[in-house]
Amino acid sequence: MMMRLYNTLSRTEEPFTPGPGNTVRMYTCGLTVYARGHIGNFRSFICTDILRRTLRHLMEFDVRHVMNFTDVDDRTIVGAQRSGQDLRAYTTQYVDAFLDDARALGLEPVEAMPRATDPENLQAMADLITVLDAKGHTYRSDGSIYFKINTMPDYGKLARLDHEGMKAGARVDADNYAKDDARDFVLWKATKPDEPSWTVVDPPGRPGWHLECSAMALRLLGEPPIDIHTGGVDLVFPHHENEIAQSECATGKPFVRFWFHVEHLNVDEQKMSKSLGNTYTIPDVIAKGFRPSAVRYLLLSAHYRKPLNFTWSSLAQAEEAMRRLTDFLARLATVTAEGAHPEVGSRVAQAQQEFGDAMRSDLNTAGALGALFELVRWLNAAIDSGRVGRADVDAIHEAFGGFDRVLGVLSLRRAEDDQPPIPVEEIDRLIEERHAARRRRDFAEADRIRQDLAARGVLLEDSSSGTRWKRK
Repeated sequence: MMMRLYNTLSRTEEPFTPGPGNTVRMYTCGLTVYARGHIGNFRSFICTDILRRTLRHLMEFDVRHVMNFTDVDDRTIVGAQRSGQDLRAYTTQYVDAFLDDARALGLEPVEAMPRATDPENLQAMADLITVLDAKGHTYRSDGSIYFKINTMPDYGKLARLDHEGMKAGARVDADNYAKDDARDFVLWKATKPDEPSWTVVDPPGRPGWHLECSAMALRLLGEPPIDIHTGGVDLVFPHHENEIAQSECATGKPFVRFWFHVEHLNVDEQKMSKSLGNTYTIPDVIAKGFRPSAVRYLLLSAHYRKPLNFTWSSLAQAEEAMRRLTDFLARLATVTAEGAHPEVGSRVAQAQQEFGDAMRSDLNTAGALGALFELVRWLNAAIDSGRVGRADVDAIHEAFGGFDRVLGVLSLRRAEDDQPPIPVEEIDRLIEERHAARRRRDFAEADRIRQDLAARGVLLEDSSSGTRWKRK
């Protein structure tokens, strides 16, 4: 079955197939590394990870995926200056923090993670400017190089800008500027005192933000059009609009076939901002007693094109949903009857079809999760009535493995469980001590051991097959 994706460029859902060779070439605007990434950033990255996983594991396409780090722009330079650090050292700490958080949230590693200041990328930016110069799309002023938006007749097609209101000939130097304020934008910034500078372009200076992504995408993904470009909805204008302008005027070809944009994450119905103190990071969430797998579940639970409101209550609900899934999978170990039941196989196949249909329909994660939980409800009832056998369990595990290759939450929870808050050896020893206490009818000591483990984040569950532990 064909996959359909919403394309911001056309404002419609379109059938998606990869370019030549069955390989999807995809570019993601990554973090600007002037601070640690927050949960709003990671909503976009997790939704992109779901897209990547769907393409790979459900559609069985090959994927070449590039996600950059913007390590030179107005904010990184100011941050480095204030900290008294070299720009590379200052940004590296946030690159490392992003990689730690990405692993904690179960993001699949991508094929390339370039930094804007890598020498090969700076040279690619210089080469792009040279081509734009030769084609008459640039001008120089006060040592900086600007792109002339009036040289591109369809400038503004992604953001649907009003051509009558464009201020061609007026220019903007900042990397970030007001929405819809369409002006000639800077490609290369003149050297300022105490700012980093490179000599790959004459005059020496440093790249503008928009130039960086165009150069890296074209260098690492090859001839345009690339298949998919992703990012937060806030990047549609000016960043992605200006990427299109630079790239298409330089190459004479469409830059991107599908533009994939993720809606905002709000916190308690408010926009995230440092002044409100609600730009939570992954360490902030962990400090509140929540696990990254619950964050991942929450951030993928709503459709990527709909705003999502984060609250601590909604995160607790995501944690409860994760517990329902893991408790169900643990319950499968209690099935001891032999044989298979055709109705179980049929119901599992139905859920697999519903899950796949939802994900192929513009990544309808809410619909996919609905199919998954309806299957859990049905199977729990079937286990209650003795209508599930060991052969059925194998098929159920296989189906849930397929679901999770796309969602990535169960494997993440298992990895967390494999690293409990106290060593496994100590848990096993205390479980055995508790068993010994119960055998000698010292129930007070047995209860003390259970309560001590619970206080340290480990819950014990007794059943006819023995005692198992799980993280609190």
